[in-house]
Amino acid sequence: MSKRLVNLARWLVFALAVLVLNFPVIATAITSLKSEAEITTNASLIIEAPTLANYAAVFAMADRFDILHFLTNSLVASLIGSALAIALAFPAAYAMARFNVGRAWLLPLVVNLRAVPLIIFAIPIYLMYQQVGLLDTRFGLALILALVNVPLVLVLLASSIADLPIEIEEAGRVDGAGTLRLLAYVVAPMSLNVVAASSVLAFIYSWNEFLFGLIMTTNKATPVSVGASFFFAASGGGVRWGVAAAVMILATLPPLVIGLVMYRQIGRSMTAGAVKG
Repeated sequence: MSKRLVNLARWLVFALAVLVLNFPVIATAITSLKSEAEITTNASLIIEAPTLANYAAVFAMADRFDILHFLTNSLVASLIGSALAIALAFPAAYAMARFNVGRAWLLPLVVNLRAVPLIIFAIPIYLMYQQVGLLDTRFGLALILALVNVPLVLVLLASSIADLPIEIEEAGRVDGAGTLRLLAYVVAPMSLNVVAASSVLAFIYSWNEFLFGLIMTTNKATPVSVGASFFFAASGGGVRWGVAAAVMILATLPPLVIGLVMYRQIGRSMTAGAVKG
């Protein structure tokens, strides 16, 4: 009986933690299902008359603010940015883990650069983009997203590769395999879980990037993190909270779904190497 009470108490604590940590998302989702009149008169979490009118209103504004266009921009830029981050970080992580190339100074330098406020890089990047015609382009935004995510991906991959058994690589070298072949046919398959988790994290951080999306885009490549803010005063007569909540839920769904699907792999990648030795 005491064991059942302990388990019950544990699950109650878990449920309370989930409710508290996700309360903003829950409240936003509930608000998106209320009419404007009910939002004004009913501030509780109980929905008296659920409606999808706010979501319909979001898509009805496509002539001014096309939410599908914003979502597509974010999807393309985030996919390219996360793929480029992996492509840049993977060989660098292997060189650091196996040959100690820059492990003592380059890795800390890259990680510390990520701690610097990104606004410092905004002006020089803007001027460079202006010269080469990358302003307000999906590829230009993707390049920035890749650079923003390289430090995180590099740390995760370097830690994971260092934990791989080196004997398999040595056996491959004895059989005549070069470094590139080892990377492609030995290291990459063994690192697949961490690469996938790193890609998901890079995608989520890319999707949520607001600063460079605001500065480097105006119309053609505006991401949803920036485009969602346009709906807050879309009516010109104050904030339509139901519509704003619906936009935020739509903008949150892709990374939320991916994070829920891949949460086990993400957890393993974040703790890779933590118990080594």
